[in-house]
Amino acid sequence: MIHAVSVLTESSFTWEPVTPRGVASFARVSYERLLVVQSILALVTALIVVWVLANGFFPTVDTAIRQLPDTGGIIHGELAVPDASPQLLAEGHFLAFIIDAKHTGRIRSPAQFQFEFGGDSLLIFSLFGEAEIDYPADESFYFNHTDLQPKWGAWAPDILGLTGIAVFLGLLLSWALLATLYFLPVWLIAFFSNRDLGLLASWRLAGAALMPGALLMSLSIWLYGVGVFDLVKLCFAFGMHFLIGWIYLFVSPLFLKRTAPSAKKNPFST
Repeated sequence: MIHAVSVLTESSFTWEPVTPRGVASFARVSYERLLVVQSILALVTALIVVWVLANGFFPTVDTAIRQLPDTGGIIHGELAVPDASPQLLAEGHFLAFIIDAKHTGRIRSPAQFQFEFGGDSLLIFSLFGEAEIDYPADESFYFNHTDLQPKWGAWAPDILGLTGIAVFLGLLLSWALLATLYFLPVWLIAFFSNRDLGLLASWRLAGAALMPGALLMSLSIWLYGVGVFDLVKLCFAFGMHFLIGWIYLFVSPLFLKRTAPSAKKNPFST
């Protein structure tokens, strides 16, 4: 006789956070194993972010600095350079840097973020609109190739390293905080669906349920970095990765075994 096996059964393999069964299996293991898998995913995401910055953003910044004049600066809220006529310093797929002292708008770039240095303010153009930032009147900054190039060369690797560390630690911390926020709804779903799940196991499952959405976001950042996704698609993926996490939170507890009914005592037994 062939017995049908339900798909809503627990998984014995607790290393993949992709399927609902795989996510549910983390409720049965130690926190250390969940932390290992989360750390691997956080590390991959951090490396992707660093790669996108190093290959998509930083080269344009480096080119713009090289195109700056040998002397100049932003002195007490005013741009002071030898030639302040509209000029394009550098342009890439993501960034563009322009000098336009009077903000004439004669130069516009298809880059996703455009920084226009004017006589007394910085204009930033992007999908989110336009923002103007006035230069601080009580401070002065270098705005020339001679001073900025060595500083950028020294700080760029450190910025990439600090960004990678911040992404790695930020993801682990945010997952822990969100699991603390979500574990009670997970426990309630398990309770009302008659699943065997304690509070601590609910917290581990909630933490694991966030990883499928994080995988989608990591892939989306990589696609953004190679130019397949634009900023609109990246923002859409950012919203979707929350929705996917919520779906896994509600579905994954159903892949746990049901609570065994308590055996009734036979009143005729001795």
